[in-house]
This record gives sequence, C-alpha cells and structure tokens, in this order.
Amino acid sequence: MRVPRKHGSIAVIAALAIPVAASAQEKFLDGAYGNKEGCTYANTGESSGADSFFLLTDEAITTAASYCAFKGPVRKSGASFSVRIDCEEEGMEGSVEETVDIRRTGPAYSIIFEDGNTWGPLDKCK
Repeated sequence: MRVPRKHGSIAVIAALAIPVAASAQEKFLDGAYGNKEGCTYANTGESSGADSFFLLTDEAITTAASYCAFKGPVRKSGASFSVRIDCEEEGMEGSVEETVDIRRTGPAYSIIFEDGNTWGPLDKCK
C-alpha cells in the first residue's frame, strides 16, 4: 500500500461507464471499506492517530493526512467505479481535483490514482 503521492498525470476512463449520482443519498458501495485503522474509525467515529489510515465510503476517501470528497457522477463499470475527487491534504493549501478508479479486487477495493499510485486493497469493515 503506497501512502504519499503526487498529483499530475491523466487517466483514461472506460468509455462504456454508466453514470451514477455520488451523494449521501445514493449508495454505490455495500458498506465501508478500509484497513484496520480506517475500519475502527468507521465503526467508532474515533481515530487512533495512526499514520496508516485508509477508509473508503460512499462519500469520500479518508486517510491519516487527506480527505478526498467525491464530486459529480460516479461512473460504474461492472463492480468497479470511476469518480472525480476533490482532495484536501494536511499541510497543503487549497485542494486538488483528479479522477480515481475504485476497482473491485476480489472481496476488497483498491483505489488507483491518475499517476498510477494505488491505495489498497481495502477490505469491507465489519
């Protein structure tokens, strides 16, 4: 699992993707997905302060150092998704927008950024 990353390259989105609304009302995941620390946060609302913290929900991708809210339509392709995100990173001014692919990898999801960096796999939180 890679944590630090730089923004910049352009990703290609599947042409046959089907738009789905990204909002708190419209669910496209069957629950929260994360690593141990991310799932603890999803279940309790409290962070342990760990540096390795990843949580994927229908609203955002949250890490120890960033919060990436979903913007616009979610494009579905099979059990995977592409979505535009607006990320705010700790210690950085402003935000960065880019498109990520959220790919189903067996029972988990992996998040693939435009520059090729990957977060995951993230298992379903229990």
